[in-house]
Amino acid sequence: MGLKLIIMIVFFVIAPVIILYLETQLSIMKKIGAVLICYAIGLILGNIGILPEGADKYQNLMTNLTIPIALPLILFSMDVKKWFKMAGTAMTSLAIGLFTVIVMIFAGYYIFKGSIDEIWKVSGMLVGIYTGGTPNLAAMKTALEVDQELYIMTHTYELSLGALYLVFILSVGQRVFLTILPPFKSLNSGKANSAQVNPEEDFEDYTGIFNKGTLLPLLGAVGLSLAIVGVSYALSMLLPETFSTAAIILFITTFGIAFSFVPKIKQIKKTFQTGMYIILVFCLVVSSMADLTKLANISFSLFWYVGLAMFGSHILHVFIAKYFKIDADTVIISGSALICSPPFVPVIAAALKNKEIILTGLTVGIAGYAVGNYLGVLIAFILK
Repeated sequence: MGLKLIIMIVFFVIAPVIILYLETQLSIMKKIGAVLICYAIGLILGNIGILPEGADKYQNLMTNLTIPIALPLILFSMDVKKWFKMAGTAMTSLAIGLFTVIVMIFAGYYIFKGSIDEIWKVSGMLVGIYTGGTPNLAAMKTALEVDQELYIMTHTYELSLGALYLVFILSVGQRVFLTILPPFKSLNSGKANSAQVNPEEDFEDYTGIFNKGTLLPLLGAVGLSLAIVGVSYALSMLLPETFSTAAIILFITTFGIAFSFVPKIKQIKKTFQTGMYIILVFCLVVSSMADLTKLANISFSLFWYVGLAMFGSHILHVFIAKYFKIDADTVIISGSALICSPPFVPVIAAALKNKEIILTGLTVGIAGYAVGNYLGVLIAFILK
């Protein structure tokens, strides 16, 4: 490994620490948020040509490792018993989310069927990605024998529009949704709180993390998280390769939830903050991999079809959820889990200042993983 690659990796690890520190010093950075700042810096780095040759190998490695390691740390602090009180709302929101995706896929098919080649395959891929994320998109490519160029174009547009979606959700999304939907009611107090369900320090208070009484147990929690990832990966190898990514997330989530019932694990301080720091590293790295030049030869019909599937389904989700009186945070986390996949759930929850909805988002996202491939193939062949 060359010196430039080492510097790049060190930067990815250290930059979120600096950003978190500056957030405590500069009010403007606090308002923007560490997640959005990491995305912006990564996007700039990835498109000004300063990353060294061979960077993609280590970027892929870091994105593949960070979320699996972060998830157990975040889940260790969850109160699963309280979450079960919200399970009915989560399942309702999941059903609405799947329904709205399918409605928009059918609508887009009839709008664009004369201008997109093999649109039935595109429809299958969009169902896959907006119910289960990139793993299901890749599975649809294989199952439907999608042409490489069509797959790359579809995925590129999805990533680009997904970035816009994230910017909206991470900045003003909650305020916009609250003009239509009721606020989230915290299970801790039973009172509505439109912006912050938990105290802000739940997400942003890193003070005392290096104290001996905090650091040593925390290192043990990180070691346990690494062990969970290793065991989950080993178990996923017993399953078909198509479902291995979904299986890893499912196993990690299951183990993380299971250990949250162990009092000594749950009482370890700063596990949530440590997990969120690792997710900031993920945000920085994954955004540095985006290549904006691929948008040069744009297919407008395909671009608009992807946009209709993404934004149209979420907008329809909001108005149906209003009828069922589902709160804004649950709709946002459910839609984000389907559109962006489960690894982004903690990122969205952090922007909403609401960690009570993390398990809801993970449940919706994992259920989407489970049904996405079946729905994608079924709808593709119906439209064919």
